[in-house]
Amino acid sequence: MKVYNKLVRDRIPEIIKNSGSECECSVVTGAEKTEMLEKKLMEEVEEFLEAKNLEELADVMEVLFGLADVLGYSEEDLVKAREKKRDERGEFKEGIVLNKTF
Repeated sequence: MKVYNKLVRDRIPEIIKNSGSECECSVVTGAEKTEMLEKKLMEEVEEFLEAKNLEELADVMEVLFGLADVLGYSEEDLVKAREKKRDERGEFKEGIVLNKTF
């Protein structure tokens, strides 16, 4: 038996059972769900920094959508907020580093 005690994607229990294994799960809500999503975000960011691939980056985005949901926002709300900020302040494509202001 392996113990995880971590947040997983919604279909993971089904996938485990379909593979012929069993699992024990519980459901968290409220502050506990938010806390576990924040931990999951850190886990996924670390995995992305190690692998630097699109799949891990997509995992980070999925957790961000989960956090938006617990805060009462939709995926669309998050994308619109990103677009608004991008239009007002730009993106991170050019690699500009602010060294000093005078």
